[in-house]
Amino acid sequence: MGFGGVALKSVSFFLRIIEFCCAAIILGIFSYFLAVLSNHGLGIATYVKAVEGIAGAGVLYTLLALGLVCCLGGIAFFSFLGMLLDLAFTGAFIYIAYATRHGDNSCTGVVNTPLGTGNAGTGEKVSNGRGGSVHLPQIHTACKLNTASFAVSIIAAVFFFLSIFLELALARHHKREKAFGPSPNNGYTAGSPKRKFWQRKPKNANRDAEFGEKPDALPAHVTPADVLPRHSYGTESTAVGSEPTYMKYGPPSAAG
Repeated sequence: MGFGGVALKSVSFFLRIIEFCCAAIILGIFSYFLAVLSNHGLGIATYVKAVEGIAGAGVLYTLLALGLVCCLGGIAFFSFLGMLLDLAFTGAFIYIAYATRHGDNSCTGVVNTPLGTGNAGTGEKVSNGRGGSVHLPQIHTACKLNTASFAVSIIAAVFFFLSIFLELALARHHKREKAFGPSPNNGYTAGSPKRKFWQRKPKNANRDAEFGEKPDALPAHVTPADVLPRHSYGTESTAVGSEPTYMKYGPPSAAG
């Protein structure tokens, strides 16, 4: 693997760690909210359960993705599956940001939290609880936890969205590396290239085997012995004196 592949995998691994941390933070906060609401017999809103489920699924997915980046990063099937899941979790964490939108304030005055509504400036605790062993937090504390979930969900949505393009880059790099890396498929090494099971065997394969020809063999070089001698340069075959002599005044008479 070249430097480009290592760099892409390193960035992808970093993004997955951030996504895991964001999902784990939201999971921890809303698990606490659910424990308080359930332990004290308070009503549990549907969105609280939804956020808990999304955060838990995000933790499981990012843990799995961390392992896939190291072992199977760039393989087309897993990259395509990762892109679909990243797109789904981008939308899911946008929903979490919408569900916790009341945490975008400064937690002063009357605030709305998953544990109820109250005045965050007076230090009052969540009321209407019936017994229970889990500590009831103050409204201000519940508001701060909701604010943290709101901020972290936005960060997670951004990083999941970036992971889509990173998975695409990993798949393209893996395909390019596979196409141009040394193998019989592209002539870098000896051997027969791999064929798909539906591909027919080339027609000239038997002919090459019969005549001992190799498709990648170089043409034979011409040697001096292969060149025919030219009559104008070979002295032993130069045509000199082969033409009849022309006599201007006739043939000489015989003496006597």
